[in-house]
Amino acid sequence: MNPKPLFKSVKSGWTPDRVGDQSGKTILITGGNSGIGLEAAKILASKGADILLCARTARKGDAAVAEVNALGGGKARLVLLDLADMASIHACAQTVASIVDRLDVLINNAGVMQTPRMTTSDGFELQLGTNHLGHFLLNGLLFPLVEKANGRIVTVSSIAHKFGRLNLNDLMYAKGRYNPSIAYGQSKLANIVYAFELQRRLDAAGSDVTSYAVHPGYSDTALQSSGPKGLLNLFYKPLNALLAQPAKYGAYPTVLAAVEPKARPGGYYGPTRFQDMRGPVGDSAVHPKALREDKARTLWALSEDLVSFDWSTVLKTA
Repeated sequence: MNPKPLFKSVKSGWTPDRVGDQSGKTILITGGNSGIGLEAAKILASKGADILLCARTARKGDAAVAEVNALGGGKARLVLLDLADMASIHACAQTVASIVDRLDVLINNAGVMQTPRMTTSDGFELQLGTNHLGHFLLNGLLFPLVEKANGRIVTVSSIAHKFGRLNLNDLMYAKGRYNPSIAYGQSKLANIVYAFELQRRLDAAGSDVTSYAVHPGYSDTALQSSGPKGLLNLFYKPLNALLAQPAKYGAYPTVLAAVEPKARPGGYYGPTRFQDMRGPVGDSAVHPKALREDKARTLWALSEDLVSFDWSTVLKTA
């Protein structure tokens, strides 16, 4: 089966020009100090939303906050977060709960790409641990704040989900040779599988919170230079110049899912031309493997066990 859009919910060619006033909303963005996250923060703040910008270091985070605040719209503030460290995730959630009483949108944007074999502070394979497990835990901890606002949870996946495979018997790729690209594909498939499974569970619980998945197409960000090493890193330099779109355009799907009234819960949004690498933004193509509910349930159970968080404590089935 070929990848195809799930819905026809948003007219192709969506841009932030369609976004109305977002004053009074609070939006948390992980990885908000650069790339897609920073561009999304700037767009949303320019529409009046207040931004909780999560970054690993104060130096980079403070610079991004200053850039957003210079726009003169909604106010940004920094919250430190390292998604590769569960202690940092718990500390971040506690900080957020101490400064706001609700979250209108929670955007799972931060990520790493095609890194060498590395592990998180808790022993997880770095790409799955950061891109999926870290967000899985953070979302559970912050869910009560999102629920108070009947808010949205937006998860940034990738066109790489089409090439990914959930290695459910060895999620950390501890056995055999490690391939950075295969591990990255798994992490981005996990992102979209999680977003869809979350919406199914929200529906079952009768919750007004909604979940969306997006992808930025092929956008020029620090991911291509900070993660891949050796020949893979060299490969991206000419490829970015030829094919990549600016990060600003890659942020459009994130903004769409965060605030567009016509965005459909459980939807997937991104560029729709040139194999979904760029072009008009709208309902984007989903690989059938992302819709396997049996795999999603298994991934969810494994994730709960790995991060020691039971979602049933915050999301109760109706």
